Amino acid sequence: MNSIAVVLLNYNGLELLKQFLPKAIMHSKQASVVLVDNASNDNSMDWVKTNYPEIKCIELKSNLGYAGGYNEGLKHVKAQYYALVNTDVELTEGWLTPLLNHFDSNPSTVALQPHILDYNKRTHFEYAGAAGGYIDALGIPFCRGRILNHCEVDQGQYDQSVPIFWASGACFLIRSSTFWELGGFDTRFFAHQEEIDLCWRIFNEGYNIQSIGESKVYHIGGATLPLSSKKIFLNHRNSLLMCAKNLPDNARFKILLKKLILDGVIGIVYALKLNFKATLAIIRAHFSFYKMLKNNQLLRKKSSQSQNYFLRKNIIIDFFVLRRLNFKDLNKNYK
Repeated sequence: MNSIAVVLLNYNGLELLKQFLPKAIMHSKQASVVLVDNASNDNSMDWVKTNYPEIKCIELKSNLGYAGGYNEGLKHVKAQYYALVNTDVELTEGWLTPLLNHFDSNPSTVALQPHILDYNKRTHFEYAGAAGGYIDALGIPFCRGRILNHCEVDQGQYDQSVPIFWASGACFLIRSSTFWELGGFDTRFFAHQEEIDLCWRIFNEGYNIQSIGESKVYHIGGATLPLSSKKIFLNHRNSLLMCAKNLPDNARFKILLKKLILDGVIGIVYALKLNFKATLAIIRAHFSFYKMLKNNQLLRKKSSQSQNYFLRKNIIIDFFVLRRLNFKDLNKNYK
């Protein structure tokens, strides 16, 4: 029988663990449950060891973020499949079964995502992943069931299992062999969009990522890192980093220039709203990215980069100009 580990990454998440860990254990009978801790100081590890001594705990010496925390923690986890699950995700009865069944019958699939619904608004898809992710030509992510900040009601319209471009880091499964073959997450990201970067590398290698509608989980969203200037910094810096790494050579400069201009516009909008911390965060993100460009490895020619990475040319135009608010409204032939 194939082995699977449900691996939760914790950082000062005592209250979330109290709320969600029992269901993670209860609904993951096929798996071993592992907790990787990013040097928490809220006694969360003491609570887990006291109340769930059967759980394997991997304690890191410093907070390495999502990317570094999982990379380091998973070195100590032996399983054919990793299920990476945020501590603010409610797992449901039977959630693993359709995912494992798909892996068993589809050897070309290397990563899977369940449908992610809103814990607080349970009829709706949740922002961080919904029914599976895609990107536009500028690398801006969107999902089946979530375009920009508009989340749809789940009426079963996306229950059919389909290939997707990226699986959400809030909850997804990956073959451990593929994870290590591609070097795991890029630790420079720290947090945010590192899973899209990994999935883009998976896509460029010709592997398949799938969304499985039979499996549904519930995500609070933003509980592990609420909106802040730090989050804005990471989102903008990491989006530039992701595109610089994965875009095809003939499109990289043009796309990066467009992204930098768009970021400038967003920064001006923040300033007009007197949110100067957000504007400064975008400026800091750009300078951090420029510093990374000094590393020749970042822009070194890659052996395999697909030209057909995007589903839409510009999701912002789709949403704000053409008013296509739902994924099903998108015309896939529009490039």
